[in-house]
Amino acid sequence: MRMLHTMLRVGNLQRSIDFYTQVLGMDLLRTTLRPEQQYDLAFVGYGGNPGQAEIELTYNYGVERYDQGTAFGHIAIGVPDVVGTCTALRDKAAALGGAVTREPGPVKGGTTMIAFVSDPDGYKIELIERRAG
Repeated sequence: MRMLHTMLRVGNLQRSIDFYTQVLGMDLLRTTLRPEQQYDLAFVGYGGNPGQAEIELTYNYGVERYDQGTAFGHIAIGVPDVVGTCTALRDKAAALGGAVTREPGPVKGGTTMIAFVSDPDGYKIELIERRAG
């Protein structure tokens, strides 16, 4: 078994594609338009299946906002320098409706450097420092 993708419901597909590609540097891997079924999909990631898991962005026609319950936590992305990454993406994220929501610093009770960013729909992305070597 392997992880294939995580699906997020979004209120504006192009806005979300722009955030994940322009702010987080993912590639738009493919889109599926289903006007008869009233939804469109976009898959983004740092590479596609089977080598990498993807994020499926789902836009249901006419739905601009979703309530985000308390069960979903976040998506985690490894970065080589969490401080530098936050500095580089802060303005782009804000311009596209996202934000740095937790400044870089050590995880509570540990030394691993982390930060959090939210996307335009409020989903949290944890940036975890993973230095090469």
